[in-house]
Amino acid sequence: MNQNLSGSGETSTTQLQALGAQIRAQRKSLRLSATVTAEAAGMSRVTLHRIEKGEPSVTMGAWCNAMAALGMVVQARKQTDAQSSATQPPDRMDWIPVRVRLTDYPQLRALAWQVQGTDTLTPSEALDIYERNARHLDLQAMSADELALLEALPLALSRNPLAIKGGGHAV
Repeated sequence: MNQNLSGSGETSTTQLQALGAQIRAQRKSLRLSATVTAEAAGMSRVTLHRIEKGEPSVTMGAWCNAMAALGMVVQARKQTDAQSSATQPPDRMDWIPVRVRLTDYPQLRALAWQVQGTDTLTPSEALDIYERNARHLDLQAMSADELALLEALPLALSRNPLAIKGGGHAV
């Protein structure tokens, strides 16, 4: 039953470093300090730093607590599923960001011209702006990511789908 898994240590280290980088990027995008994030996750700042570096000696519970404090979840997949999904675009129908970066969504950025002093919005704020300005949206010019966000926001926030005039369909 003891199988030879040569290279698996290298693979897991690379995966943990990538996950740690995602955790750090999420913390930075939320503009949270390491101290505040560590306190919210119930760990020391040093432990959070070790997680962000991808150190494998940190317990799985600590990794999960750090991710939960940042609004993230762990999702395990079979290796074959992970390899096939690398060639396919991510399915974001059930996903919305914790903070919506205006630079990632050009039409939202144009609609949010009156928002001063921030580069991000909460999902609720983004949906409110989309709803108030629906008549100004150009669905044909909208990127696939922005369209996916526009479709996911009402579902995630338990609101009716946004009806777009002229396109004949609800978003």
